[in-house]
Amino acid sequence: MLNFFKELFKNLKIRWKILFIVLPLTILPIIIVSNIIGYVAYKQAYKSINEISKNNLDNIATFTIDLLYAHYKQFYVYKEEKRELLKKNLASLAELSYNLVDSFYKEQSSGKLNLKEAQLKAKEALKKVHVGETGYIYVLNSKGFLISHIAREGENIINEKDEQGNYFIKDIIKNATLSKRKEILFIEYPWRNPQLGEKFPRRKLVAYMYFPEWDWIIGAGGYLDEIYETKDFELRAFNELKEIIKSKKVGETGYVFCMDLKGNLLIHPAQEGQNIINSKDENGHLFIQEMIKNREGWIIYPWKNPGDIHARTKIVRYKFFEPWGWIVGVGSYENEFYMEANKIKTFIFASVFFITVVTSVILIIIVFWVSKVFTNPINQIIDLVRKVKSGKMKDRIKNFSNDELGELAENFNLMIDTMEKNKEIEKALNQQTKMAALGVLASQVAHEINNPLGVILGYATHLESKLSPDSPIYDSIVQIKNETRRSKKIVEELLSYARIPAPKLKEENLHKLIEETIAFCSNLPEIQHVSFKTDFDRGITNVMIDGEQIRQVFINLITNAGHAIKDQGIIEIKTEKTTQGNIKIYITDNGEGIPEELQEKIFEPFFTTRSKGTGLGLAIAKQIIKNHLGTIKVQSKVGEGTTFIITLPSGLD
Repeated sequence: MLNFFKELFKNLKIRWKILFIVLPLTILPIIIVSNIIGYVAYKQAYKSINEISKNNLDNIATFTIDLLYAHYKQFYVYKEEKRELLKKNLASLAELSYNLVDSFYKEQSSGKLNLKEAQLKAKEALKKVHVGETGYIYVLNSKGFLISHIAREGENIINEKDEQGNYFIKDIIKNATLSKRKEILFIEYPWRNPQLGEKFPRRKLVAYMYFPEWDWIIGAGGYLDEIYETKDFELRAFNELKEIIKSKKVGETGYVFCMDLKGNLLIHPAQEGQNIINSKDENGHLFIQEMIKNREGWIIYPWKNPGDIHARTKIVRYKFFEPWGWIVGVGSYENEFYMEANKIKTFIFASVFFITVVTSVILIIIVFWVSKVFTNPINQIIDLVRKVKSGKMKDRIKNFSNDELGELAENFNLMIDTMEKNKEIEKALNQQTKMAALGVLASQVAHEINNPLGVILGYATHLESKLSPDSPIYDSIVQIKNETRRSKKIVEELLSYARIPAPKLKEENLHKLIEETIAFCSNLPEIQHVSFKTDFDRGITNVMIDGEQIRQVFINLITNAGHAIKDQGIIEIKTEKTTQGNIKIYITDNGEGIPEELQEKIFEPFFTTRSKGTGLGLAIAKQIIKNHLGTIKVQSKVGEGTTFIITLPSGLD
């Protein structure tokens, strides 16, 4: 066993060796001392029990009733005033709607509209009127059919009942048909709209008038709570009141709750919105119904919560809040009145455990951090060695210290810098060698290739003129001619790349050059599905460039962008003058994008992702920009698009 632990310790990383040695020496003394202190504190704190009396429950119930009364009185007077204002507004809307209907009736009477047209226009006009957030104008006839309604038009609602079981539609019809002409009547009733997801009824006020010519009863209705200017404030105040009531604890698990006379829990820490009128205690007694029947008093019953092994005796003091018809209850378990000592004991040992755990965690973090300080530079060097081995030399060791490890990291960074510089020099030499070889190859081979290609193209053209398009070999001749031209173009581009002349610089209007290039490219077949957008910096006037060479760069980038866009797309060209006086040109497309691993290769000669590409276009563009003492870079994301950024000196300083 000892050999096993020795071998295990030997194979551990340095960081884990430090943790393995230091942590036991620090944590074990803390655990021993904290438990001794907790035991002594428990013995000293285990004293007499403070029994929670029924007076405490009664005081909390009274306090809750007082809170509800304070909220009720705060908003009651204001609501009554607003109720009268709503009544006047609804009366005005009902009268306005009546006059609107009457105007269409007069058009019918004068022969301008028939009955159906007049009634249809009247219904459309009434549907556009809204009352508060959810109120509206509706029309029904004396048989109970809804003539106009935003959701239930055509239904017969004569047997509709409100939340108290009253046939309010029948009352409306009866009173309307017996009313005087243009008399405004009112009705108020409790209503719950299930289509809006309402769980509780709200008071609705309706002003209505009877239009006998069409047997129409025109009603304007709105909820009382929607016209209060302080509705949000009242709602916030009521929610705050609910939170105060729900946060009030009685003993360990006791709480305050409120319910209506139907057994709906209106305020409850966990079951708010549920109906408990049929709840039974462990003896099968319907104790909630007893509370609703008596409305005020004391009730003691056995109750078993989910997870409890045995039922416990619960004591509830309940009182009646008459303005809202609520029963306020305050309950607590009887055994919790006598468990203060156990509570103190649990608290002490929980505190000791918490302190031990927190202290141990802090020590672990500190020791881990110390070990990390020692091992991080080593891990960074190891990671960097692996990357250098795989050919990646961009990363460096950062934030090293001033000790021996820091000196090692600094020297290692210097070594990588030297290796990277040597690699760049080697890359430049290889490129120069490749360009020299390419120039020799192009000058020696181009003539030998172009001559036979010219002969092939001439004979293919001659044969094409002699054959009918219906000939079975006609398409083959055309294909020979097209591929010969393509081969000659590749040779020409090869010569262009190998012998790009020095730019002939002169003042050019950059924006005019871009617009001319866009006009030219717009006629190319591969650009027909693309639209252009420009954003020019008006601070740029003329620049010193070789216009024809820069035009060649623009044409190449625009056609490449057109190939990258499969469907309808946009190419945006933007110019910008930097603070250093240079000119930046952004050519952006929303095409397929270029994978990150290919972005460094696209400027290399003969590299292409298209089946018919030569791979020289971007290489020529880069050489032209380089000859102008500028730079060209690419930024791209697959599926989002590509941006080429050209930076040129203005040359006018």
